[in-house]
Amino acid sequence: MFGNLSALPADPILGLLAKYRVDQNPNKIDLGVGVYKNEAGHTAILDCVKTAEKFRLETEDTKVYIGPAGSASYNDEMGKLVFGEHEILSQNRVRTVSTPGGTGALRVAAEFLRSCKPGATIWVSDPTWANHTGLFKAAGLTVKTYPYYDYENKSLKFDEMLATLSNVGKDDVVLFHACCHNPSGMDLNQVQWQKIVALAVENGFTPLIDMAYQGFGDGLDEDAYGVRLMAANVDEMVLCTSCSKNFGLYRERIGATTIIGKDVATTDIAYSVLLSVVRCIYSMPPAHGAAIVETILSSDELRQQWHEELAQMRNRINGNRQLLVDNLKAQGVERDFNFITSQKGMFSFLGITPEQVQQLQDEYSIYMVGSSRMSIAGIANSNVEYLAQSISKVL
Repeated sequence: MFGNLSALPADPILGLLAKYRVDQNPNKIDLGVGVYKNEAGHTAILDCVKTAEKFRLETEDTKVYIGPAGSASYNDEMGKLVFGEHEILSQNRVRTVSTPGGTGALRVAAEFLRSCKPGATIWVSDPTWANHTGLFKAAGLTVKTYPYYDYENKSLKFDEMLATLSNVGKDDVVLFHACCHNPSGMDLNQVQWQKIVALAVENGFTPLIDMAYQGFGDGLDEDAYGVRLMAANVDEMVLCTSCSKNFGLYRERIGATTIIGKDVATTDIAYSVLLSVVRCIYSMPPAHGAAIVETILSSDELRQQWHEELAQMRNRINGNRQLLVDNLKAQGVERDFNFITSQKGMFSFLGITPEQVQQLQDEYSIYMVGSSRMSIAGIANSNVEYLAQSISKVL
């Protein structure tokens, strides 16, 4: 059986990480892997998480299954975090299941959509997170792209995006990034969201919104603007969320898939299908990460502490954007890199060629994806001058 297999190439980002780890250059910089790092280059555990874990260890009294939907408290708290005081919660049109991370949430969503319409077409932005296409194709969906990022002008192709999506009908699904677009860092503004929502209402396509970075852009409520606006206007939508970044729970693998239906009866039927999908993929979700998140969100003290720690991470990332631009100017770089400061979240395209990206790696031990997508959190006061000097040289 195994003899018929052919080796597949390693994930390019994981391959970069492996090369970085064995690189002996003391000045090496990792701008590839999308995890938050502090000034020392360490992904530390949040203080609020440590407190919640201690409480969990002291109070947990069983390891029994928690059911396919996961913890009801976690699901409720995630609903309030995402939707705030949104009327759809009081209308009882929302159902959530906890999942193994944001990737698990997307796979559950994809299988659910396949149950709704086998072979359905899902439209994703060009570019999008590299794993989106593989996840959707593995679930049997047909993947098409709509214009999004203008590499030459470092902006959105919004008019082209709108023109393409205006031809998408009610039997199709459209994936949107809620905030902190991965990999471009270019987000829709509120006016653009309003136009997208109006188009979704008019054409009747099903929105699938991926929100992996709530709180990393402008703030928890601000980053949820598009999600809340869409939920207020469409009859049906699917939402995938992750706690990996904003809670720093990368290893715990905890996320959520949320569906919104037209009415209670329709939502209940869809929820039964969603639970069946979960049962057939992994049966029961992990509990530990969900317990941490629900402990934090249900405590006024811990929730406030989390807000403060999240703001520190967000402010550091935004500060790193300006820090890099300022250092590039200090190195005499004439090319305009100010677009980096207008983008949001963990990532930006630097806008250099694949050959220059490879030169940065080979000659200066600076690691980023071949498209020049860089993880902004890898920048620090201790390495930004060397980074700017190296970029200046390859330019």
